[in-house]
Amino acid sequence: MKDILTLGIETSCDETSVAVVKNGREILANIIDTQIPIHEKYGGVVPEIASRNHIEAISRVTKYAIQKAGITLNDIDVVTPTYGPGLVGALLVGLSYGKALSYAINKPLVAVNHIHGHIAANYITYKELKPPFLCLLISGGNTLIINVKDYVEFEVLGKTRDDAIGEAFDKVARVVGLSYPGGPKVDKLAKEGTANINLPKTFFENSLDFSFSGIKTAVINIEHNNKNIKKEDLCASYEKAVTEVLLQNVKKALKQTGANKLVLAGGVSANLFIREAFLNLQNENLQVYMPDIKLCTDNAAMIASAGYYNFIYGKKNNLDLNAVPNLKINAY
Repeated sequence: MKDILTLGIETSCDETSVAVVKNGREILANIIDTQIPIHEKYGGVVPEIASRNHIEAISRVTKYAIQKAGITLNDIDVVTPTYGPGLVGALLVGLSYGKALSYAINKPLVAVNHIHGHIAANYITYKELKPPFLCLLISGGNTLIINVKDYVEFEVLGKTRDDAIGEAFDKVARVVGLSYPGGPKVDKLAKEGTANINLPKTFFENSLDFSFSGIKTAVINIEHNNKNIKKEDLCASYEKAVTEVLLQNVKKALKQTGANKLVLAGGVSANLFIREAFLNLQNENLQVYMPDIKLCTDNAAMIASAGYYNFIYGKKNNLDLNAVPNLKINAY
């Protein structure tokens, strides 16, 4: 069987990334041009600035990825850009470039749902991993418990009713005086503290949904009203509380589905405290998977992997495809 090379393009937020992946599992190149230093001074991503920088970087990053993979553009079998969800202007840069490239080299265009990409990061890390499995997807824009029935078949079992967990991490970081991106900095500061502050946790009866607005507001109120509280302790307490919420809902989902494989995905799955807590769930009846740290955050290799499975399952897009900033997980 002929090897299939997918060219992944990821520009949904503030990373311009292009990758070449073989057969959905082997990275030949995964180039990431990050804009974090640009947006750091604004305390978050400025959409217009992100779009402009994607335009400036996309061609250079693509050329470097092709060169690093040791191939030519004509060796590519399928072009797989992200088309949602994300910032619409940023998405349009990668999608437009992918459409133009697909047309120029006369290769199929297969668009990718960014959420599916995060799940597929695990296929690169674990060559043996196959659906079905239960997935906890935790990122800046999403908190989802997903029943992954097949490579292109997903059922949402639980979701956040307000803030995504990564969004809450960033807001907590801002209130304790940490710069963007806040999540990794909260994780680092929490290592120096003690989880000695009782924070409210929200659970819904007969539901696997999440809510993080209450705990985020509690952290803000404590920081504003108690100047003697150590920031390290506040970060440690916040991290412990949100992890307990994640664990309780995932345990309920595992019991409900009878799944014996649990997969973590998304940028927040790089959080070391959360990773350790979920690895501790592993036993003879449950295998736990989580991507390499470098594949947790946005990158084009995960998009190329998801695009490969879309392609072999028969998906193909026309050049009139548009970006969908609020794309749902079931759209593929």
